[in-house]
Amino acid sequence: MPIHATASTSPTVPTPATAVEPRNTKKPRAMSGTGGRTAALFLTPFFTIFALAMVAPVIYAMVLSFFAQQKSGLGFGEAKTAFVGLENYVQVLQSESFVGGIGRLALYCLLYIPFMVGGALAFALLLDSAVARARKLFQLLVFLPHAVPGVIAALIWAYLYTPGVSPIVSVLETGGISLNFLDNQLILPSIVNIAVWEWTGYNVIVLFTALQAVPREILEAARVDGAGEIRAAISIKLPLILPALSVIMLFTVIGTLQLFTEPNIISKATASVTSTWVPNMWAYDAAFNRHNLNQAAAASIIIALMAAVLSWAVTRFSSRNTA
Repeated sequence: MPIHATASTSPTVPTPATAVEPRNTKKPRAMSGTGGRTAALFLTPFFTIFALAMVAPVIYAMVLSFFAQQKSGLGFGEAKTAFVGLENYVQVLQSESFVGGIGRLALYCLLYIPFMVGGALAFALLLDSAVARARKLFQLLVFLPHAVPGVIAALIWAYLYTPGVSPIVSVLETGGISLNFLDNQLILPSIVNIAVWEWTGYNVIVLFTALQAVPREILEAARVDGAGEIRAAISIKLPLILPALSVIMLFTVIGTLQLFTEPNIISKATASVTSTWVPNMWAYDAAFNRHNLNQAAAASIIIALMAAVLSWAVTRFSSRNTA
């Protein structure tokens, strides 16, 4: 019998069913609303204190500067507050002592800023140089004067300037040099010296920190090409830390316009410094000695406007150089 070949069908092997994970149909909870509320919660105390301590006093001073206390009759009547517009500003700017204080402050800036910034830059470059040793110790020694409060520093230097008690004056007199640091000719450099002594160390730390961010590879390449420390400092380091220098210049200009503590303390030791020696002292004298709060407020607004204009000029000049 012929054998008929039948097509054999291989048994089907059952495949395990693939487990399909169900999709998460829930949308993620929006975090923007929660994050915004959290940020507002943490920022509200800051803005509240800022508004109460900064914005409100400025607005009050501006309002106060447009009024004056006037007495009726021959000046024996009751004082009344009257709106006078810009009269207080005119009187302040016509005051010879206030204008003289602005000129004196300008001379102070011409002496103080180059010496302080130049000295801070020189110290920072020396600390960052390859030949520097004991950097931590010198950083501490340079910064220590800044840790002394301004009032204490002014008292110390007033003692060192006063003839008869100052060891510095005694040593100079022993050598045949007679100097009176508190007379009219030397009082301005003497006050500049106090400020330089106070603030140079702080700016050294700022500039030294900026120098630490300069890529070491660039400096190594410059040394391989034969550049010495001075050449590397002028051509490489200085251009790269111009933004830090700009910040220092901005804060220094604003700080010079706030000069008050040092000359106010020195004025107790010499007649060369009057109660209206700088604009801030003029405003203080108007408020607490002459009891004219309206003119004091006008003087304060003028000083604030000067600070704003000078800050804008420094920022504009710095942005051109760093662009």
